[in-house]
Amino acid sequence: EVQLVESGGGLVQAGGSLRLSCVASGFSFDDYAIGWFRQAPGTEREAVSCFSRADRTNYYLDSVKGRFTISYDIAKKTVYLQMNSLKHEDTAVYFCAAGPYSDYDLYETCEYGMNYWGKGTLVTVSS
Repeated sequence: EVQLVESGGGLVQAGGSLRLSCVASGFSFDDYAIGWFRQAPGTEREAVSCFSRADRTNYYLDSVKGRFTISYDIAKKTVYLQMNSLKHEDTAVYFCAAGPYSDYDLYETCEYGMNYWGKGTLVTVSS
């Protein structure tokens, strides 16, 4: 059974940093794309960052490039999202998700192929 459990959200002032964690189980990092998504009130969910260990590719939403970094620890089966220089508009519920990575198209998998989702962790950035 695939499980994804997020943690690390909280309240932070604009300009500050947070690191989100997602503990994954039930699948291999070599066979799945894994990513972070967010949804703010009244908006659609958007992909923040995704990666594939299979072909060493990653994706970042334009608005977070240079500020957010996705990484993982295979031994701990944990995916991280380091968020620096946070802005008020980064406020959202952040979700970890995973999907089978078979066609080696990271953007396609990230946008349309995530089958498994965590419950989310709330990030609030005060201005």
